Amino acid sequence: MKFSMSMRALALATAMGAVSAPALADEARAAKTVKLGTFCAIQDAKACQEAVTPQLIMNRLQKGNERFVTGKPLAHQYGKAVKATAAGQYPLATIVSCMDSRAPAEILFDQGIGDIFNARIAGNIVNEDILGSLEFGSKVAGSKLIVVLGHTSCGAIKGACDDAKLGNLTGLIAKIKPAVSSIPDDGKDRTSKNYAFVEKVSEANVRMTVQTIRDKSPVLKEMEDKGEIKIVGAMYDVKTGKVSWY
Repeated sequence: MKFSMSMRALALATAMGAVSAPALADEARAAKTVKLGTFCAIQDAKACQEAVTPQLIMNRLQKGNERFVTGKPLAHQYGKAVKATAAGQYPLATIVSCMDSRAPAEILFDQGIGDIFNARIAGNIVNEDILGSLEFGSKVAGSKLIVVLGHTSCGAIKGACDDAKLGNLTGLIAKIKPAVSSIPDDGKDRTSKNYAFVEKVSEANVRMTVQTIRDKSPVLKEMEDKGEIKIVGAMYDVKTGKVSWY
């Protein structure tokens, strides 16, 4: 990739006030090269996204969760990352996760600033706004992996099982009800008191949300068909900290 001017000349022009500091940062990011199949320490350039595949990014999140579970997270340099990503963002993945306070995606996947987009909503469902956000994340900003992340003991799932009604929450829960109906009736309790039933609904909800993304976003479906992105589901266990993948 060629410069519009040499870095030394650009630095001199910046010092003289002819070129802005952001322009210098843009040139530096444009000049960055990354070996294929390797990750950047900080996601501060387009080259960082281009060097890796959706599967490699998924592997990275899996390893990050392993570190989280074993209590051996990376020593993230947040201050450095803030400065390095201030002029632009190049995330690797987008996580659609529940707003549950026990399931913060960046922490449980041991990722730093600038590594992932995180769309959080009760019950990890998608609507037009979330779908639009996902399309921005992948088509515009270059994110290559979309993860629908459910979790155990989910309050929104329990509410759907119990047919709870509360203001605007009623409408949100209605979007989860198809997952409840999809579980065959085995004659056992189908309320939030049945832990096994709740977890079956949680998994079904994740799988349905993944399919909804494909069905309602031609943009993302086309990208997945071309192999540009990967759309997967996963479940976080609030008791163990472990993420299981579908």
